[in-house]
Amino acid sequence: MQRDTLKTWFLVHKWTSLVCTLFLLMLCVTGLPLVFWEEISHLTGAEPEVAPVAADAQPADIDELVRTALAEYPGDVPLFFGWDDHSPSVYVNTGARPDTPPPEMHTAIMHGYTGEVLPAPQFNEGVMYFLYRLHTDVFVGLPGMLFLGAMALLFAVAIVSGLVLYGPFMRKLPFGTLRTGRSRRLAWLDLHNVLGIVTLGWAFVVGITGAINTLAGPLEQAWQAEQLGEFAARYEGRPRPSQLQLASLDDAVATARAAEPGMTPAFVSFPGTGYSGDHHYGVFMHGNTPLTERLYRPVLIDAETGELTARPQLPTYMTVLLLSQPLHFGNYGGMPLKVLWALLDLLTILVLASGLYLWFKRGNTEARVREIERMGEAGIDEGARA
Repeated sequence: MQRDTLKTWFLVHKWTSLVCTLFLLMLCVTGLPLVFWEEISHLTGAEPEVAPVAADAQPADIDELVRTALAEYPGDVPLFFGWDDHSPSVYVNTGARPDTPPPEMHTAIMHGYTGEVLPAPQFNEGVMYFLYRLHTDVFVGLPGMLFLGAMALLFAVAIVSGLVLYGPFMRKLPFGTLRTGRSRRLAWLDLHNVLGIVTLGWAFVVGITGAINTLAGPLEQAWQAEQLGEFAARYEGRPRPSQLQLASLDDAVATARAAEPGMTPAFVSFPGTGYSGDHHYGVFMHGNTPLTERLYRPVLIDAETGELTARPQLPTYMTVLLLSQPLHFGNYGGMPLKVLWALLDLLTILVLASGLYLWFKRGNTEARVREIERMGEAGIDEGARA
């Protein structure tokens, strides 16, 4: 590789790494417990105990469950109703107005068959929610999400440029060489290079999926404008139906089940929440496999008449978003994949920390480029002397 080209790649790696490293360290540290969010919630009691369902039990009426939730929070309106795929519990999100943001929502968790209200903390409270907000938007909403997305993209560039530099620097050294007998900085450099290559694929995937996830808000708004706009035009000039004018939600869900017999409902959005316009229930159906349970098919039900309006297809960009979200946290393969994600996360923290150490012990750019060239030319000898 030519000296000028090598110098350019070194500068790209240096500055992209420096700009994003502190933020990536924060994301790796906060992301580690988030990988085990469900398990931590169960151990700490944040996930309520749900009594088993009797063999002949029938699901409770959904409308009655919504009324129970509203009784818990007088003055609120219903926003979302959802099912837990792994237990017979259901949840109802309520808020002061239809466009209530998640940090201000209330949540009632109930047994889906008995209607019993289950004691559980609010999802938007506690240490895990604090870590989640810090990890996703640093408590400033969309600007924070987009900023972290930019840092994730810089991280991807740093990974690619690091791979380019790894070739000439380490091509004549045995893989995994750690030269500990010469200088501390050289040992840290070898550790940085080895761990960087080991975690390269994982770090790139997590970085790119993280960047995609930060676009969730704009992508959802684009989908709503694109897919729901044509249905909203049919109701132009009509006010949003009041709570008393809403058709039976239980019947709406039954209609959606009949329309998509191979799928099960995941959650329902009420009119005004942004997920189904101002005049529809949005019954979001999904599959039953680890992959298809992440892919939703919205079924729009007229909120006043209860009639099926449409079954719009999710665009490709929404499918990519839905698939990237669980992949980012290793939620596809159960506990083994989560443990692997955690180990790779810890190794990435070491890569970032060693990169910071090397920067503090840095020389000038020309010296670093000469070092890369020298190691590429005499790597075997250097390794033998270590």
